[in-house]
Amino acid sequence: MSRSASWLITPLLLAGIVLVWEAYVRAFNVSSFILPPPLEVWRATVVLMQDPRTYWHIWITLLETVAGFAIAVVVGIVFGGLLGKIQTLERTLNPLIVGLQVMPKVALIPLFIVWFGFGVTSKIVLAAVIAFFPIMTNTILGIKSVERGHREVMQALNAGRWATFVNVELPNSMPFILTGMEVGIVLATIGAIVGEYLGGNQGLGYMAVATLNAFDVKSMFGVILLLTILGLVLYFLVVMLRRFVTPWHESVASGR
Repeated sequence: MSRSASWLITPLLLAGIVLVWEAYVRAFNVSSFILPPPLEVWRATVVLMQDPRTYWHIWITLLETVAGFAIAVVVGIVFGGLLGKIQTLERTLNPLIVGLQVMPKVALIPLFIVWFGFGVTSKIVLAAVIAFFPIMTNTILGIKSVERGHREVMQALNAGRWATFVNVELPNSMPFILTGMEVGIVLATIGAIVGEYLGGNQGLGYMAVATLNAFDVKSMFGVILLLTILGLVLYFLVVMLRRFVTPWHESVASGR
C-alpha cells in the first residue's frame, strides 16, 4: 500500500508545485523574463524538441557524462580495491586523497581546457574526476567491511589474494560500490554540464548559456528541464542496476 501511495503522491506533489508556480506568477504579475509561467516553459520545450540540433546537444552531454562515469567506475574500483587491501598504501596516500577531494574541481576546468581543448575530451575528464572520489571511497569502505571470518575461510581453502577479492571481497563490496555509483552519476552529469557552461561549444550546458545570452528565458528553462530529465534517467538506470547486481541485499529485498 505504501508503494502504491508513493506512485500516487509523487505526481500529485509535482502537480502541486506547478500549480503554485503558476499561481505565484499570476498573483504577483511576475515578468516572463524573470520567471515564465509553466505553460510557456512547456511550449518552449516542445519547440526545442522539434529542432534536430537539440538531439545532437543531448547526445553530446550524454556521451560526456556516460564516458566520464565509466572511467570513474573502473579507476575508482581499481584504486579503491588496492587501497582497501593494502593499508600501508592507504595511510601513505590518504593525505593526498583528502587534498584532492577538498580541491574545488571547477577550478580545474581552465587547466583541462588547456590540456584537452574545448571539445568533449575536457568534459569527459572533468566528469570522471568529479565522479571518481565517491566511487573510490565507497569501494575502500566496502573492502574493509568484509567480515574476517569470510577471509579466514578463503585462507583455509588456500585461495590467493585475487581469488579472495573476486569471490568474497568484491561481491560483499558491491552495495557500497553501487551507492558510490549513484552519487557518481549525479556528479558526472554536473561535471559535464559545468564544463559545457564554462568552456564548451556544444551540449545542453552550452545551449543553456546560448539561450541566456539571447535573453530567451523560456527556452533556458526548457533546457534546464531537459537536463533534469536526462539526469533523472541516468540516476534511475544506476539505481535499477542495484536490483540486478545485488538482488540478495537487504535494500533491494525491502524495496520488493
